[in-house]
Amino acid sequence: MATTRHLAAVRPLLRRLSSSSAAAVSADPIDSPSLDLDSGVISMKGVKISGRPLYLDMQATTPVDPRVLDAMLPFYLSRFGNPHSRTHLYGWESDAAVENARSQIASLVHANPKELFFTSGATESNNISIKGVMHFVSPSKRHVITTQTEHKCVLDSCRYLQQQGYDVTYLPVRSDGLLDLETLTAAFRPDTGLVSVMAVNNEIGVVQPLEDIGRICRERNVPFHTDAAQALGKIPIDVDRMNISLMSLSGHKIYGPKGVGALYLRRRPRVRVEPQMSGGGQERGIRSGTVPTPLVVGFGAACDIAMKEMEYDSKRISSLQERLLNGIRAKLDGVVVNGSVEHSASLEPSYVLRALGVDEDMAHTSIRFGIGRFTTEAEIDKAAELTVRQVEKLREMSPLYEMVKEGIDIKSIQWSQH
Repeated sequence: MATTRHLAAVRPLLRRLSSSSAAAVSADPIDSPSLDLDSGVISMKGVKISGRPLYLDMQATTPVDPRVLDAMLPFYLSRFGNPHSRTHLYGWESDAAVENARSQIASLVHANPKELFFTSGATESNNISIKGVMHFVSPSKRHVITTQTEHKCVLDSCRYLQQQGYDVTYLPVRSDGLLDLETLTAAFRPDTGLVSVMAVNNEIGVVQPLEDIGRICRERNVPFHTDAAQALGKIPIDVDRMNISLMSLSGHKIYGPKGVGALYLRRRPRVRVEPQMSGGGQERGIRSGTVPTPLVVGFGAACDIAMKEMEYDSKRISSLQERLLNGIRAKLDGVVVNGSVEHSASLEPSYVLRALGVDEDMAHTSIRFGIGRFTTEAEIDKAAELTVRQVEKLREMSPLYEMVKEGIDIKSIQWSQH
């Protein structure tokens, strides 16, 4: 398989740039990173690390695929024209590259290229979607529906609207992280102007039933917005089949560059938003500012690769996920997966886990593992080994764990204060 051969070729490069196992020890605070060339010890933020650590935080960001970088470089060096310059070759070729990237991204989500607008990332797209729709729609529409487990930029945008007098309903989710459709249906009001539900949660990996949510919104003629930053390139997205009205996308979650994203706005029936930035009217007035051609080209290339390799990546990452979980469970008892096993892929302590109804002690003992395209089996095995070692060390230090092993419910203990 060509994909397998290519990945085999680029992984050694990424390994050198990325990871080896590491142990961290306390050190004196320092202001900037330093490297001891003799020992290989890296000192940063008061911590000494024996080499670069494993990277298993792919929900936060992904490395740029070398093929993406290859596509970007010419637009930094020789084809550096402003895509909005209409009078010479440099502008024309840059503009053509931007439109090609727009088509590549549109193909991945089954959209019309004219429905995609470039932004700086999913955070900006979320802001435009939530604030822009509610500021544009009829003054009689003053109600937004969202969930308690959304990304903070969605929650903060909703709180901003509340400060302006809008009503927002923050729906709870079930213990598996999925939104209950009956709860959603019951939340609609005559003045509901927008529903915003994240496609794939960035912390517990749960995939929401987008098609069902979109159908419910369409039946009530209410726009449906989804933050699909974590979904793009990982699960199939079809904006028509899922009845998505607005969608936020990000480049750096899909092995593309940081600093670029996109906003999908449906044309039929047309969804209108109020721009959140004043300027030269680029991107048909939706998002002013010079479009960064190299970043956009990289985003498009990343989407083109994802469209060809999504199925392969998904199977491989699922296999590594199972390998990691089995490797930890083989040595440790009491391991729990947060969210839905059928619809989920990760673990971490936060307001998202609290919204799932996870007890506070469980939320504070959760770890999120993010596996990606260039993660190796050796890294997974090392991560399992290091996780087991540290958990065993912490359990040895904890008298509470001994009590739990003896069958004592520590939540029922009345602790005395001294």
